[in-house]
Amino acid sequence: MINFRYHVVSLAAVFLALAIGLVVGTAAANGPLAENLNDQVNKITDEKEQLRDDLDQSRAELKKNSDFATEVAPMLLNGKLTGHTALLVKIEGNDKDVDTAADGITTMLQTAGAKLTGTVTIKEKFTAAASDNTLLDLAESTAPPAISGALPNNGKGQEASAALLAAVLVADKAGTPQVDGTRKVLSAYQSGGYIGLDGDLKTPADVVIVVAGAPATGKDAKERNAAALTVVSRLDVALSGDVVVAGLSANGLVSSVRDDASIAKDVSTVDNAVTAYGQVAAVMALVERLGGKTGHYGIGSGATSLLPKTASAASGS
Repeated sequence: MINFRYHVVSLAAVFLALAIGLVVGTAAANGPLAENLNDQVNKITDEKEQLRDDLDQSRAELKKNSDFATEVAPMLLNGKLTGHTALLVKIEGNDKDVDTAADGITTMLQTAGAKLTGTVTIKEKFTAAASDNTLLDLAESTAPPAISGALPNNGKGQEASAALLAAVLVADKAGTPQVDGTRKVLSAYQSGGYIGLDGDLKTPADVVIVVAGAPATGKDAKERNAAALTVVSRLDVALSGDVVVAGLSANGLVSSVRDDASIAKDVSTVDNAVTAYGQVAAVMALVERLGGKTGHYGIGSGATSLLPKTASAASGS
């Protein structure tokens, strides 16, 4: 008769056999398994080192490309903007590289012989949808008499303010001098937190480069992006098209310009302004605009080539 003790002994024997099997099997497989794992670790380590070498090489090549673009810039740009006054407009956003791109473009403008009148930063408060009514009041209350009648009368504060700023910052094709009351207008928008100012801005500009980063995000992103395009549009109107938009990529303001047929025919774009190539291209595109040609350059969607063809000198045009 099979009793409880028999079952206990049987189960113990089974577990003992399993334990022995595990020990024997592990011992037998331990060598090959460990060797296989070691081979995989070595392979991964080698691949990591190769990737690191590739990355270092790519960085070195980018540095050489940047150095090359910087070195050839004088040959491409020297004297091409002599006699011209340039305004730099930055669209504020989350990209710190906008400042880097703006600094590089400033250097290229100086290489081309342009006189920089200053830099205006369009703050996020300016493009916020909630600011529209306040901006309308500000435009109506600060516009000098010589300009107030020419501002758009459609009840849109951002457009009215963009038109006002364009009117006091740039000179039209006839070389109209800067209007009285310019400093009052700029100070009002600066103190309200709508713009930032750098430079004396005492001389009206006859060419403009707008530098922008990634498109706006958030619940009012559509309105913000539209407001940035409005700034470009009003500068385009004021200058009859001597405007270039330089973006860090083809997204955001660059794509907005390229997608708007009415603006794209007059305003040139560059979509890699964070690179030395893009900074050279932005100023070359500006020279090209003075010659009456529009182009879209860079490496992103909508670009026709990396750089404009060498433009003829446009001094004093």
